[in-house]
Amino acid sequence: ENKSSRQVTFCKRRNGLMEKARQLSVLCESSVAAIIVSSTGKLYSSSSGESMAKIIERYGMQHTDELKTLDLAEKTENHLSHKELLETIQCKTEEAKRDDISVESLISLEEQFKTALSVTRTRKTELMMELVKSHEEKEKVLREQNQVLADQLTKMVKKRLLEREDERVVSLENFAGNNPPETLPLLK
Repeated sequence: ENKSSRQVTFCKRRNGLMEKARQLSVLCESSVAAIIVSSTGKLYSSSSGESMAKIIERYGMQHTDELKTLDLAEKTENHLSHKELLETIQCKTEEAKRDDISVESLISLEEQFKTALSVTRTRKTELMMELVKSHEEKEKVLREQNQVLADQLTKMVKKRLLEREDERVVSLENFAGNNPPETLPLLK
């Protein structure tokens, strides 16, 4: 509640956090960056292992896709829905025909349209990826079923071949048992 005691607590905890970050860097041989902004808006930063700029650059490179998604989500929250956007565009287009629309309005409208288009494309991509994944799963199931059927067919073919072989052996034994073997006359 007291502003001065809050400031003292902030300083102690900030220093403790910075020390823990340094210890983590030393003990684990890793690069650590910590950025703290006080309630007054003052920025405190600490890095160990590498420079702050290098760590932030590496973070940015690894999380580019996440940052784009977050940026896109923020833009969609601040803009109109597609239906409202289309109505606005139609209204602004009619105004533009009268030549009394400002350049700023057109630029704003263009940005809203780009954002809506980007959101639409992102959603389309998500749906397409889900569809591809679904088809891949179905393909996997069908391949497994196909393999099971192929194994069953192989077993059936082998069984029939064995049955036919058994029939042939039995018929040869029967044939051999009824007729004595023929001897060839050696001397005549």
